[in-house]
Amino acid sequence: MEHHGELTPIISLRHVGKTYMSVHRSNEVVRDVSLDVAENEFVVLFGPGQCGKTTLLNLIAGLQLPTAGEVYVDGKKVEAPGPDRGVVYQTTALFPFCTVMGNVEFGPKSRGVDKKTRRERAQYFIDLVGLQGFENSYPNRLSGGMRQRVGIARAYANDPKVMLMDEPFGHLDAQTRYMMEAELEKLWQKEKRTVVFVTNNSEEAVYLADRILILTNTPTHVKEEVRVDLPRPRQYSDPAFLAIRRRIEELCDDTL
Repeated sequence: MEHHGELTPIISLRHVGKTYMSVHRSNEVVRDVSLDVAENEFVVLFGPGQCGKTTLLNLIAGLQLPTAGEVYVDGKKVEAPGPDRGVVYQTTALFPFCTVMGNVEFGPKSRGVDKKTRRERAQYFIDLVGLQGFENSYPNRLSGGMRQRVGIARAYANDPKVMLMDEPFGHLDAQTRYMMEAELEKLWQKEKRTVVFVTNNSEEAVYLADRILILTNTPTHVKEEVRVDLPRPRQYSDPAFLAIRRRIEELCDDTL
């Protein structure tokens, strides 16, 4: 795939494959995927359910290793998880015994950042995701959308180069989901990071992405890429928005 811009891509996958082996059979999930993601680019992996999107994300995160090919982040081969990659899942695994502040400052604290610095940094991201006033609340007192805000603030507070998001709004009701998409878009505009975002929601993909990679069913590979050259923030009812949405849905349907 082409390199975007003159800079070396921050994420590179080269002929990556992933096959799960068991005693009686092998299950090939990812086949020969090569792709680049530029610094501060927002890329969406879009495809049918269970097509291998999460596996690709886990390979970039270093939570799984490829059975073929290589994954590079910031020029280094990925062989394990690292603080340069923040991960946000659909179910945010917050520490129930920690307050909002405790959860958000956990990463910097575990890295030995002094209390004043990490508190200021955590407060900055708590404010940015709209949770000021909830610093001393525990997760069980928060709504699903608020818990997801904590998860996003926690990932950002660790100052990763890359944010990996696996359907983070997939379990939220429609109204909360729209709100969270708008919040994430504003956060990304203000605190630029390279984002790889997994979804099977076409509207969400077009709202958030600079570029959408259409994945096939398993064993998944990149079928096509669609650029979203629309001004931000985007309008769901904009005819150009709806045209791109229809296109990626048609491309995805063709893969089934």
